[in-house]
Amino acid sequence: MSVIESVDEATRRTLDRYGFDEQQFTVLRSRVCGGSLSPESNVVRGRVEAPAAADITLLPEPGEDGYDEARAAGIEALRAGLVASAVLNGGMATRFGGVVKGVVEAVDGKSFLELKLAQTGELARLLETSVPTAVMNSFATDRATREFLSSRVANEPLYFSQYVSLRLERDCSLFHTRDGGVSLYSPGHGDFLAAFRHSGTLEQLRSRGVRYVMVSNVDNVPARLEPAVLGSHIGAGRPLTIEVSANTGEVGGAPALVDGRMQILESMRFPPGFDHSSLPATNVNTMTFDIGALDRDFDLTWLFVEKSVEERKAVQLEHLYHEATAFLPTTYLQVPIEGPRRRFLPVKTPADLEAARAELRDLIARPPLD
Repeated sequence: MSVIESVDEATRRTLDRYGFDEQQFTVLRSRVCGGSLSPESNVVRGRVEAPAAADITLLPEPGEDGYDEARAAGIEALRAGLVASAVLNGGMATRFGGVVKGVVEAVDGKSFLELKLAQTGELARLLETSVPTAVMNSFATDRATREFLSSRVANEPLYFSQYVSLRLERDCSLFHTRDGGVSLYSPGHGDFLAAFRHSGTLEQLRSRGVRYVMVSNVDNVPARLEPAVLGSHIGAGRPLTIEVSANTGEVGGAPALVDGRMQILESMRFPPGFDHSSLPATNVNTMTFDIGALDRDFDLTWLFVEKSVEERKAVQLEHLYHEATAFLPTTYLQVPIEGPRRRFLPVKTPADLEAARAELRDLIARPPLD
């Protein structure tokens, strides 16, 4: 009996609607069973070294060399209708107590998604242009997001969805919840690379003349379309720019050299004992792509991740979209994470939101073309 045939009808409908790939799941599950997909397999193969500081490009500040040129190039691209925004609004909606984070009130009655859409809309209004936004939902966030925004915004974004899969036990059997059902999850924001293309969203934007798309997390409100950032991407002449910050000691994803080639590695992919303090920068997960570079397949690494579900350990197999840096020539653009021009202030929990609300209010008030 196939997995699809073994689940209840409601689960089957969800799996079908959100693109469950049973063939791929079977292959990955067999790798867990055989041990080739495990915590040990997460570690990247090859020689891993810290890049030089010179491998990181600094975003120029106002008044510095290159700023005016980058800003002008970004404004020109925006006015020409060449730019779109994409917001990652997927995942499992768990860290806010099961409430979909994107529709949670962030500041002064406005949700995270409303703020992201309003920032882009105001920029488009000032430049007398059109800047479309696409939102990637998951099976856990799709319905609530659509219902919420349908009554709150005049112009709804384009929607597409990431995929769905089934959690496993460590012995590779299906993970079942207390009520006896299987446990569904979304397998990471690596889904963006395939879902953006296969949903038709890529082609829909390209047909409107879009050449560049900035992708950011819904909970990182300061990551907005900024002309100088866009112009820096265009000026670098590479199909991908990923934003990073100076390494402040936080262990997370970061640019590293793997056999001499730069790419972003998640923390679990570094060799045991690697000195993270030697890394000059940390990934903040905002990326700008030439849209044509997304019209291809990416053979992303599947990672073995354990999550606590109902106070038990469950296995999830995930992939991450910043691994596109291993396939595309990339600019690593260091952006500010402090002060009025900061571009990184993630909000993962209600406590984070409470602590960040005053600063978020100030950052949102900053004029789009400042």
